Amino acid sequence: MKYDVVALGELLIDFAPVSRSETGYPVLAAQPGGAPGNFLAALNKFGLRTAMIGKVGDDMFGRLLLGTLQAAGIDTRCVLADPSVFTTMAFVSLDESGNRDFSFARKPGADTCLRPEEVNETLLRSTKVFHFGTLSLTDEPAAAATRKAIETAKAAGALISLDPNLRKPLWNSEEDAKSAIEWSLRQADIVKISDEEIDFLWGLSPEEGAQKLIREYGVSLVYATLGPKGCHAVTASQAVTVSSPSGIHVVDTTGAGDIFGGSAMSQFLRTGKAPKDLTEEELRRIVCFACTAASLSTQKHGGIASVPEETDVQAKMAE
Repeated sequence: MKYDVVALGELLIDFAPVSRSETGYPVLAAQPGGAPGNFLAALNKFGLRTAMIGKVGDDMFGRLLLGTLQAAGIDTRCVLADPSVFTTMAFVSLDESGNRDFSFARKPGADTCLRPEEVNETLLRSTKVFHFGTLSLTDEPAAAATRKAIETAKAAGALISLDPNLRKPLWNSEEDAKSAIEWSLRQADIVKISDEEIDFLWGLSPEEGAQKLIREYGVSLVYATLGPKGCHAVTASQAVTVSSPSGIHVVDTTGAGDIFGGSAMSQFLRTGKAPKDLTEEELRRIVCFACTAASLSTQKHGGIASVPEETDVQAKMAE
């Protein structure tokens, strides 16, 4: 079976606040999450074939996550359930603007325990794109499993897609995080990176950071996201800046960046072109679709559950 995108990485439960008790404690709702799962959910919603490589605990939350991914159409045959560890959990706090902060129960979490020998190489040789994030590089043995997956997918001719997805609390130090992200960027053909991550790495503007990735890192297509402002995207020959749509009531930004990435990938793959061959018009349309999908997702809680329908995205774009 041929896949459009195979992703490796964390699947977890996001506990997001939905209200407060009389004593001021947050009332939390459990939501399926994990950046690669959110990314694939967007791709599936928009008609592409995907599969996930990873590990959950053989527990209530692990089984719920597997069921959620399967319901979204994602192939989970290579997501293992390990009875010796718990499914990873993230506790999300939101400010008045819907922006979030994270605390993690991951010492270890199941996602960090994926071993290299558990990575399905046949799956990686059957995909157009392999996608990963740097959270699978924070701990062994998952880091070694990720490196093996990248090597296998590259050798088979797949494009490599990266979302650095910086979460400082999960790294031993900021230096470790920078080193892992720098290494990851040099593996990638397509990168979705935030303005905050560009500033963290190099202290540059999004536009400068995107050009640096093209010139110095060998990346072919960069989406430098600008939070609620939109996205600046570049290839070797094209550059566009697209604003996010107006009139969006933000409830929760969890997963919006992942949904941007998956939405952009869905539209890019539909062109059937290599990144270097995209026209300015094609690049602009890809980014407009992704900005719109990500913006609409912020009107609901959670990641996977908030991917909008394609008809809603197209209607919003038509405005």
